[in-house]
Amino acid sequence: MKKLNLLILAVLTAISFGTAKAQDNKSTITSVVNSMTKSSDELKKVETDSLSNWKISGAAGFNSSITMLTNWAAGGNNTASLIGYGNIRIIYQKNKFAWETLFDTDFGYTYLENSKYAWRKSNDKINLSSKAGYDVGNNLYATLLGSFRTQYLEGYAYPNDTTKNYISDLFAPAYIDLSLGLDWKPNDIFSAYFSPAAGRITICKDDMLKTIYGVELDKTTRAEFGALIKGAANYQLNAFKISSALTMFTPYSKNFGNIDVDWDMSISYQLMKVLNVSLGTSLKYYDAIKFDTQDGKGKVQHIQFKTLLGVGVAYNF
Repeated sequence: MKKLNLLILAVLTAISFGTAKAQDNKSTITSVVNSMTKSSDELKKVETDSLSNWKISGAAGFNSSITMLTNWAAGGNNTASLIGYGNIRIIYQKNKFAWETLFDTDFGYTYLENSKYAWRKSNDKINLSSKAGYDVGNNLYATLLGSFRTQYLEGYAYPNDTTKNYISDLFAPAYIDLSLGLDWKPNDIFSAYFSPAAGRITICKDDMLKTIYGVELDKTTRAEFGALIKGAANYQLNAFKISSALTMFTPYSKNFGNIDVDWDMSISYQLMKVLNVSLGTSLKYYDAIKFDTQDGKGKVQHIQFKTLLGVGVAYNF
């Protein structure tokens, strides 16, 4: 009987130990699972917070038009045009640091029937700018700004249907701006930048074009130091979008006060998520670029202006 009692006691002890061990294991497993879940949640939060520092927007598409005439009493030529464009804006902001990059480009050709030079380039632009700033208070950022502008292919002027004059090319010209200043950013829509310490390099690799863009014949670049003002606005309301960028530069030299101007603006409205109606304008004035006068008495500066109204397919994001 005594042996039986000892056996029962041993069995009960083993069961108690096993139960306690199972509870400990369950507690350990639960702790590990909770820890893993917590770590996963924290990781997701870190990823979400990291992505929330970035904002990306832009548009890409093309516009086209065709004119076809048959026995048209008023006269005219059959024409066709196709223009592709794209722009993207990337913003990164964390704590007091902000970084914004903008890429804007377009390219297009026009066809004119019964012309010696039927295919003519109508659009050609490469604009890239980037700025990094540190918040010093009151929506002001101490900012370093860099930008680059040129085009893809050769460009010509057509005084008449039988003549074309070579006037531009890739890196002929190209402009590089580098400056340090203050950027005022009251909101995500508008910014205004001023730099009293701005450098501009004009590049022209083609000897035939250097005099047009103010570059000496024995050099490929012209460097200037001066003041720069740059304003930008980007606004979107549902399918309506408007963007504008203005840059003004004047050198600290005998030409101080003669301002180079670049102003691009685009307005677009998207229908049915695909069809896009757009209006784009570009205004330029460069003190070093001069045009022949009609009376042949010399060369003078002129305001350059271009307007594009188009209907086409676009994707906005």
